[in-house]
This record gives sequence, structure tokens and C-alpha cells, in this order.
Amino acid sequence: MAKMIFVNLPVGNLARATAFYEAIGATKNPQFSDNTASCMVISETIHVMLLTHDKFRQFTPKPISDAKTSNQALFCLSADSRDAVDGTVTKASGAGGTADPSPSQDYGFMYGRSFEDPDGHMWEVMWMDVEAATKAPAAAATA
Repeated sequence: MAKMIFVNLPVGNLARATAFYEAIGATKNPQFSDNTASCMVISETIHVMLLTHDKFRQFTPKPISDAKTSNQALFCLSADSRDAVDGTVTKASGAGGTADPSPSQDYGFMYGRSFEDPDGHMWEVMWMDVEAATKAPAAAATA
């Protein structure tokens, strides 16, 4: 069985956060969702657990930081193409997120942009041509 990742995020408004992640392509798994949490499925192996602040506090004694003013983590999702990167950021912006809080990256063989969800959690979306990326260091070394 493939390893799975569950990213747990505290959110100020569960309904708003759920709608945002649905708008960018995630689906809600009702089996692991209730009035305190939404399990958002990004892929078979990636899930985002949106948790109310009260629910999130059950898992840690540390204070919840304000993701709009500080950053503890940056999450990155792969995309199948440059257009898919742009499409995801456009969907995020249209659903109440902020497009490109960090500068975009374009190295030819790799392209990435970012967005913030309504709670300020930062996500990168990145496409990479793996074959070209493996050749890039060799080309730079011979130049």
C-alpha cells in the first residue's frame, strides 16, 4: 500500500474552507468529515484535514499561529503541465484565495506558482519535465 499524507490545517470558517478546496478540485470525504472537520481528498494518497480551531487544539498544546501573518510550512503539489499550474492558481483566486503571494518560478524544465487559501495557508503548484530536469545540471556543468 502506498504511503499517504494527511495535512491537518486549522481553519477559521469550516464551510468557507471546504468550499474553497472543492473549488480547486478536492473532493470531500463524508466518512471522515463532520461539523468540526472536513477531509478533503486531493488524490488517493494526499488528504487535507480542515479542522476548526477547537478540533485542531485537541492535537497540540501549542498555540495556533495566524497563517496570514506568519508561516510555518509551505505545501507543494505537483501538476501535469504548465497549464494545470496556471489553472489551479486561477481556481484558487476565483474561490477566495490569493494568487501568487510568492514570485512565480520558471526555469524552462520547471514551472511553479503559489496561492494562499482564505486562512492564509500557502501552497505551491509545480510542474517539472523530469527528463529535462535531470539534464539541466549536466548542461550547466559543461557550460
